[in-house]
Amino acid sequence: MEQVERAWDDGDAVLPLDPATPVAHLDQVIAALAPTRVVETDGQVRSLHGGRPVQHGDALVIATSGTTGAPKGVVHTRESVEAAGYMTAVATGTAVDTSWLACLPLSHIGGFSVVSRALTTGAGLEVHPAAEAAAIDDAATRGATHVSLVPTLLRRVDATRWRTILLGGSAIPPIRPTNTIATYGMTETMGGVIYDGQALPGVEVRVVHEDGHEVEPGAVGTIELRSPTLMRSYRDGRNPIDDAGWFRSGDLGRIDPTTTVVEIHGRSDDLIISGGMKVWPEQVEEVLRADRRVSDVAVAGLADPEWGQRVVAFVVPEDPGDPPAIEDLRSLV
Repeated sequence: MEQVERAWDDGDAVLPLDPATPVAHLDQVIAALAPTRVVETDGQVRSLHGGRPVQHGDALVIATSGTTGAPKGVVHTRESVEAAGYMTAVATGTAVDTSWLACLPLSHIGGFSVVSRALTTGAGLEVHPAAEAAAIDDAATRGATHVSLVPTLLRRVDATRWRTILLGGSAIPPIRPTNTIATYGMTETMGGVIYDGQALPGVEVRVVHEDGHEVEPGAVGTIELRSPTLMRSYRDGRNPIDDAGWFRSGDLGRIDPTTTVVEIHGRSDDLIISGGMKVWPEQVEEVLRADRRVSDVAVAGLADPEWGQRVVAFVVPEDPGDPPAIEDLRSLV
């Protein structure tokens, strides 16, 4: 983490990479995002041919594939990085003894944002090379108080050891410990900006039609966000933020007109239309995860000559030797 602080002190931006990434993909990321120097795992620094400088004030270039699979770089400024850190500190009740554990990959926003918020707020920080349940539990016994996890990891650790657990990256289980916070955000927003359905202070949310006009109160549409944590641009210079400061997420959802709770239904391109009926994969997944015999599940639409698409669930059983019966799962949904 000293290298990150040193780069920022020098006015440079950092591009976190995972050395365990297959070489071909790593080369693809480097070619697309064009860093000027690479710090090797042994600390050696080498210059790269064809690297491009960043703009003054840029602090972070981080890879994201979005829904295309092709790597693109999201550029964040020092201001958006700091805003994200302080907003999370307020929302999670950061105290003088707060200490973060970073165990998710640092090459993704869910992992790196733990590092940046600790450096921004001066909180304690412990970094693990991988997310291993035993090591995560051990960190809590040695003083770590806050951690970001994906829902799969939540089922493998002792959640009672933690003061606060941020959850994100995939569908949040409907039943979860009271010390967990369901987060919604993306690389372009510097991580989570909606906690347990409520926008963080300074974050604005609206739901719009495809033409950009807001939907009727309570109706489903595309989520747009306006936040001090928003990216400056993509690394190739494209800026997806409109002139009024709104970023279109590509996710479908609604805002409850009574409670103002933001409900996320999933990616617009994940929507399944079967026999003219709209089916949200995440809602089906949530129901199936209620069966204790289901470890994980992914729902997708497959082409069907009669219905246009049929809803298919790919289920990972908790015990491969005793998987849930398909009839039981069908009865749930």
